[in-house]
Amino acid sequence: MPELDQVASAAGAREDLPLLRDAAREAGDIAMRYFGNNPQVWMKGGTSPVSEADHAADAYLRQTLLAARPDYGWLSEETADDPARLAARRTFVVDPIDGTRGFLEGLRSWCVSVAVVEDGRTLAGVLECPATEETYWALPGEGAFLNGRRIAVRRPAAMVEIGGPKPLIALMPAQWQGRLSRVPYIPSLAYRLAMVANGRLDATFVKPSAHDWDIAAADLILREAGGALLDQKGRAPRYAGEVIQHGALVAGSGELLAILSAVVAGLDD
Repeated sequence: MPELDQVASAAGAREDLPLLRDAAREAGDIAMRYFGNNPQVWMKGGTSPVSEADHAADAYLRQTLLAARPDYGWLSEETADDPARLAARRTFVVDPIDGTRGFLEGLRSWCVSVAVVEDGRTLAGVLECPATEETYWALPGEGAFLNGRRIAVRRPAAMVEIGGPKPLIALMPAQWQGRLSRVPYIPSLAYRLAMVANGRLDATFVKPSAHDWDIAAADLILREAGGALLDQKGRAPRYAGEVIQHGALVAGSGELLAILSAVVAGLDD
């Protein structure tokens, strides 16, 4: 029976992927209408900006995806969380604009992040990045793709490009410090993880407080590209449960991922 469940899940994911890609593309087009055009902005919790572009893209995604899959749960950064989603077998996990601060500043590295999650794991993931004309997607066991081209993590080199907060990078072992080049801050965490998956970045630290909608789609894309996203105990995050916020995370591959994992394992929980 577990094997049959896995087969059914895989088949469902293949059916969901075209839906996710089409919806994410249209949501990206909606967001682009506001990009660079001074959209109205509000502050959530006094510190986090949200714009009318976020709300417009979120409304479209919710209406479109739930109309197609009314039995799925819904978890989005811009929609009040409804505990009823916990009863659903599968859940849409959505960030209508990941990297809103960058979006509002005119930076191009933002994306629409859409995933389908079942039993805590991502079954299908799409990142639509219209300002950079990039579309990432992945299914379990079938590879990760950028604009139709299979992608893979970068092979080790003498110099290592790494993302994330300076205090965490400063904790890397001394023998690595001379090999590290920290990339400028990338407001979209999903896009940063996609850069690791695409071999444009070797690894990244993720500061505590990432939410499911920031990482659920990018996690699968990274894993299918040969990398991994891990928590402080070396485990893959789980999604769409009661707890939707995460502690410190690391993303990368090979020996470098092991080194980053050792760094965050030594942090206080």
